[in-house]
Amino acid sequence: MENAIAAGAAGEEEADTFILWVLIWSELAAFGILIGAFLVASMIAPEDFAIARLHLKPGIAALNTLVLLTSGWQAAIAAGQHASTARRRRALVLAALLGFAFVAIKIYEYSTEIRFAGEAAFHSFFELYFILTGFHLVHVGFVGLLLLVVAWRPRPVNIVLVTTLWHVIDLVWIVMFPILYLV
Repeated sequence: MENAIAAGAAGEEEADTFILWVLIWSELAAFGILIGAFLVASMIAPEDFAIARLHLKPGIAALNTLVLLTSGWQAAIAAGQHASTARRRRALVLAALLGFAFVAIKIYEYSTEIRFAGEAAFHSFFELYFILTGFHLVHVGFVGLLLLVVAWRPRPVNIVLVTTLWHVIDLVWIVMFPILYLV
C-alpha cells in the first residue's frame, strides 16, 4: 500500500514538473518572439529607436531591476530546503510584495513615457515597448498573486513551481532591461 502511495506521489510530481517546463518554455518562446520583433524593428529604424529611447527612464528601470532581483532572492529563500514553514511564508509574501512594488514603479514609469507614444517617429518603438513590458508586467502581477496563494498553503511542490516561474520572469527582465534601455 505504501509503495502505491509513494508511486502515485512520484507520478504526480513528474506531471507537475512536466507542466512547469512546458509553461516555462512557452513563456520563453513568447518573450523571445516579442524581443526579436523589437530588435528587428530597431534595425529597420535605428535613428527613430535611438531618439525614442532617450525618452525612457533607465534610472527608474534600474531601480525596478533591483526590486525584482530582491524579490527573486526572497523566492529563493522560500524554496530553500531547510527553511521553516514560517520562513517560507514570509519570503513568499515579501517576494509578492516586491513584485507588486515593481508593478507600481513600472506604472509610474509608464506615466512619464506615455506622452511620447503618440509621436509618429516613435510609434513603432513605443508600441513594441508597451507590448513587451506590459506583457511582462501582467506576468509579474499574476505570479505575484500566485506567490500569495502558495504562501497561504505552502506545499513544497507548489513552492518549487511558483518560485521557478518567478525566476524565469526575473530572467526575462534581465534580458529585456539592457535591450530596451541601454543598447
